[in-house]
Amino acid sequence: MLLVLASLLTLTSGTLSLDKLNMCMDGKHQKTAPGPEGQLFLQCTPWRDNACCTANTTEEAHEDNSYLYNFNWNHCGAMSPSCKRHFIQDTCFYECSPHLGPWIQPADESWRKERVLNVPICKDECEQWWEDCKDDFTCKSNWHKGWDWSSKVNKCPEGSKCRKWTEVFPTPKSMCEEIWSNSYLYTTHLKGSGRCMQLWFSGKNPNREVAEYYNQAQQSRSFAVTTLLFLAAVVFSATKY
Repeated sequence: MLLVLASLLTLTSGTLSLDKLNMCMDGKHQKTAPGPEGQLFLQCTPWRDNACCTANTTEEAHEDNSYLYNFNWNHCGAMSPSCKRHFIQDTCFYECSPHLGPWIQPADESWRKERVLNVPICKDECEQWWEDCKDDFTCKSNWHKGWDWSSKVNKCPEGSKCRKWTEVFPTPKSMCEEIWSNSYLYTTHLKGSGRCMQLWFSGKNPNREVAEYYNQAQQSRSFAVTTLLFLAAVVFSATKY
């Protein structure tokens, strides 16, 4: 019986693995399935061979107050170009990535049905992002919620004040994990390690390898838990009768 169970779990997890390694989340602007997009715009071009985004989405990702989410990067004065380029890249990564399956979770929100949670971000990329923004200003640590949307564009909520970036985010870790409600998980891994997702790359997308690693780890944990539960059920059944 255990052999039958193991065989079934292996077949099932293999199918799930393929799905998770090449899929698009059910979000506001993502396609239903990834595929080639030869005309992606500027910073989003690395995903052109296999993308969950369209050319129009990537062009808007580079605009202030774009129609994508009506989000105003300049809510505490003009954001510096060095800082803004990271948020553009972050948007490209979020909209275009086909390898986020292991971290996709249901989202009970009006504008999307799925989100990502605890995507492992590379230490050096997170730290460079923070370094390039450290002289900018913001009024909130969590940019997902709590804004004043009365003008249909985000404004600092009443009672808040614009503070220097390093006051709101004292460390790179605090910024990467807090700013999008734990969408990212700060790691000690570096770019090229195969253990963290890269927002910046050229050539072949390195993130499929990372997704494979974490997906396999998830499967191993799931299989171990299922096996233990099954064994417990067998033991309980034997002692009962």
